[in-house]
Amino acid sequence: MNSLSVSVADSGIDDKALAALAPETDEALNKVLNGSGEGADFLGWVNLPSETIESDLAERIETVAARLRAECDTVVCIGIGGSYLGAKAVIEALKPTFAQTTPEILFAGQNIGEDYLAELSDYLRNRRFGIIVISKSGTTTEPAIAFRLLKAQLETQAGKQQAARLIVAVTDAKRGALRSLATDEGYDTFVIDDNVGGRFSVLSPVGLLPIAVAGFNIRAMLGGAADMQAACARPGSPAWVYAATRNLLYRSGKKIEILVNYCPKLHFFGEWWKQLYGESEGKDHKGIFPAAVDNTTDLHSMGQWIQDGERTIFETVISVESPDRTLVIPSDPDNLDGLNFIAGKRIDKVNKMAELGTRLAHIDGGVPNLTVTIDSLNEYTLGSLIYFFEMACGISGYLLGVNPFNQPGVEAYKRNMFALLAKPGYEAETAALRARLG
Repeated sequence: MNSLSVSVADSGIDDKALAALAPETDEALNKVLNGSGEGADFLGWVNLPSETIESDLAERIETVAARLRAECDTVVCIGIGGSYLGAKAVIEALKPTFAQTTPEILFAGQNIGEDYLAELSDYLRNRRFGIIVISKSGTTTEPAIAFRLLKAQLETQAGKQQAARLIVAVTDAKRGALRSLATDEGYDTFVIDDNVGGRFSVLSPVGLLPIAVAGFNIRAMLGGAADMQAACARPGSPAWVYAATRNLLYRSGKKIEILVNYCPKLHFFGEWWKQLYGESEGKDHKGIFPAAVDNTTDLHSMGQWIQDGERTIFETVISVESPDRTLVIPSDPDNLDGLNFIAGKRIDKVNKMAELGTRLAHIDGGVPNLTVTIDSLNEYTLGSLIYFFEMACGISGYLLGVNPFNQPGVEAYKRNMFALLAKPGYEAETAALRARLG
């Protein structure tokens, strides 16, 4: 039974408005479920949870993960965008805040920082490390640079034969530079299906393999996602309500959505969510701008703007009902800090009152609020939450009138970068940019 719920009672959107939009929302849902809209070639994620549960893929992932766990003290996951954000979000949400998983999971290929890569290389010296490299093509600049560097280092430290055992490629089934290399070198491989885009790939081997290597239960995660998959395959589901409400707010002039959490472990979940919605909806000069804050921390930095700034925003709060741990505020006989009025209360009680108090203040300040509630933070609820946002994203993109599954704007910076680096095949662009820059 799924433990996720959505409330739009504080959004300013009433049942009458949702009913008026229902025909459009139903049509958008049907486009996702039936593949009748733009981008239908990238709907492989829709049935991914249930299909994976019914196949032997989870067992294969667990087998490879067990080998890396046994033979490595550190595993570097190389990828960018959806090829790392989903795994990072789940691992950071589940691991102890002040401890590493065993093995430790590090990330590379998500930037071109020279200091970052040099310091990572230094850190990995004399460590037993392995690599999970994630790329459909094997030629995406950021991960390709990181893999070239770390592959050479691993082969030097462990020997070429052992390095091949400790490198796992998640890539295209048949084509691309990484597929060719993996075949030549004998790497274990998993497939990124052509019909699953990167930002929708966390419930595929892209996310499941690093999560399993970190020691978390991917079957429970898939179970939560599969239950949400079943729940979302109908009008009026949580994803349907969320997608419809945010589009009604957008049409009323609310152009920015702030994803809010009161659980520090969800920081990177916000980063994953920003890519999912930003890359899916920001097209044709349309789209809600996705932002994220960690409260109560950001109430001391962004709180003033949210409370009193331009009224073009709305908030979606992820609320976690029950933390894993219990910690009670002690009494102090001197009470110099004035906190004895909350002595004996759990930290989470204070946090929940901060959450409620902030929501009420923001509503009074003209900021519509939506609330997504999960009962706790574990593999099952995270799988549920991920699928909920994925399905809502597909519905929402179609309501917005864009193709939610392409990303034509991402290529613009790459063309300029390759031209500036004088990559073969970009001679005309190189000349044009040099003339433009003087």
